[in-house]
Amino acid sequence: MQTMQCSFSELQITPGEVEELMGFEPGASPEPFPEMIQQALNLAPAICHIEGGYQLFGAVSIDPENKTINIENQHFSPGKIVISQLKRASKAALFVATAGTGISDMARKKAAEGDELMAYVLDVTGSVTVEKAAGKIKEQISEEASRLNMAVTDSFSPGYCEWSVAEQQKLFSLLPPGTCGITLSGSSLMNPIKSVSGIIGIGTYCKQNGYQCNWCPDEQCIYGKIKRRKNTKKNS
Repeated sequence: MQTMQCSFSELQITPGEVEELMGFEPGASPEPFPEMIQQALNLAPAICHIEGGYQLFGAVSIDPENKTINIENQHFSPGKIVISQLKRASKAALFVATAGTGISDMARKKAAEGDELMAYVLDVTGSVTVEKAAGKIKEQISEEASRLNMAVTDSFSPGYCEWSVAEQQKLFSLLPPGTCGITLSGSSLMNPIKSVSGIIGIGTYCKQNGYQCNWCPDEQCIYGKIKRRKNTKKNS
């Protein structure tokens, strides 16, 4: 298992990235958000404990017809979207990343004090933080694939792209217990809340196609909303 810890400053998070996840154009959020976002970014270095890691698996069997992935003793059924993107993979990396409990604890504290708006800003900042941390892990996986003269796919996570979040249990069973301090609830949700997990395919003929949000029926996915908004702006 390859692991990583990094400081908040290493993620180089900008106010615009927080605004974008909130549904605003970068630099165009209304008052009082710009000041609150900056407050959250100033608080984050002291309350985020950023960790991540990945494990590479060399024996991966993908069955496009039955839409399954077999890794060691676990059989995943991630659905047609994920299978279509990973079907050329001969290896796979399972990864996790977390922002720790601190930023979510602070958001709950602000909510309990009646400051719901600041609680929301902190919550979104935590989401951006863990996504940026996962980005660093993905870079490491891509570098390892390059050393093997292979390429990588996009990453996919249980709970997205019609992949059942319940298969989180299978994913974590293939990682060392207590990886990055992340645990699963009975309903397969991660704790700390600001954590992500997923799979990346690796192989000679793999490539990153970008997320095909037009294939996905989840209209509430914030990442899909961002991509659709960008596409609409680009085509207008």
